[in-house]
Amino acid sequence: MSTVQRHAVVAGAGIGGLTAALALHRHGWRVTVCERAAGPTAVGAGIVLAPNALRAFDTIGFDITRAAGRAVPAAMGLRSPDGRWLSRADTAALAARFGGPPLALHRSALADALAAALPTTAIRYGVAVTSVDDTDGSPVVRTDAGDLDGADLVVAADGIHSPLRRQYFPDHPGLRHSGETAWRTVLPAAAHLAGTATAETWGRGERFGVVPLADGRTYLYATGVVPAGHRPADVRAELLRRYGTWHDPIPALLDRIDPAAVLQHDLYDLAAPLPHFHHGRLAWLGDAAHAMTPNLGQGGCQAVEDAAVLGHLLADAGPAEVPAALAAYSAARCARTDAIRVRARRAGRVAALRHPLAVAVRDLAVRATPAHVTARAMAALFDGFALPDGMDTVPKGVGARW
Repeated sequence: MSTVQRHAVVAGAGIGGLTAALALHRHGWRVTVCERAAGPTAVGAGIVLAPNALRAFDTIGFDITRAAGRAVPAAMGLRSPDGRWLSRADTAALAARFGGPPLALHRSALADALAAALPTTAIRYGVAVTSVDDTDGSPVVRTDAGDLDGADLVVAADGIHSPLRRQYFPDHPGLRHSGETAWRTVLPAAAHLAGTATAETWGRGERFGVVPLADGRTYLYATGVVPAGHRPADVRAELLRRYGTWHDPIPALLDRIDPAAVLQHDLYDLAAPLPHFHHGRLAWLGDAAHAMTPNLGQGGCQAVEDAAVLGHLLADAGPAEVPAALAAYSAARCARTDAIRVRARRAGRVAALRHPLAVAVRDLAVRATPAHVTARAMAALFDGFALPDGMDTVPKGVGARW
């Protein structure tokens, strides 16, 4: 490991940015995280950490179950609006196949746990990174609170609308609207919801997801094929109109929502892949690098993978070696993340079908798909993570969970 004190500035305190900061910190880097929000927030939605993301967390010695618990549903799968299962997987079988079950938790719980593992002075809230000047190989980070210089590395984890992506890739076509919007909310814990299965229900151009979280709360999400910018005047009425006649427990869950706590976002992904995820001493990760639709539940998981690989490749890199390490990071991450981005886009097109005949054929095809084919598709996601040298190196003094 380099004996020189290395400094990294991370733009963005989302899941990817905080994980990158922790990975670098665990490998001896001094980190400064600049976050435009005034402070941490409890507002947000759920996230499902698939086995690949949990394995990536293990490589940096971070055990989210210590903060979030280990509760997992007994089953997960796809349903039709009348309640029939189109596809169903036993969670215990997934755990046996992939080394552990998926873990669902509130995004704020994950962010809080990551932030707590960093030095107390590492995160600067209310500081937005506006641009980075890297013309002479010594980055100057421009923020709305003044300039930061002397950084050996800048990590652009500044989200789907990344200003740093626009700055360094001005000819990139940017984002593509998927044609769908999504509503998300989290319901308080309720005894009568204990044991609810994780399920996504597919209708005609509409979907509804129910995900029990590790802390007992329930994460709900719904999607609809609507124009970008569509915002109903009455969210509860809109959701009831769309999903109120679907199978139990969806109507009862809709009765419990707080309209003020429902988030709505139009769904976008990158219109084309970035040519690389680095430029000199800058690295892009997460949505800033490979924004994807949430159809495979891999957006946050891929950001965690990015961060683990980035930290691994920079673990022993001295300041002069950073650009070469970032080139290796690009080589390790571009192909996998773009393949998943494209796969998520295709999955969304299938799920959003609206013609009755097309929907019937789709549902029949899902029900008829052999279990081994489904398992092979999951394996490409869940088994696809590895550090570039194939060694799951854990920082000294930190135990692994798996």
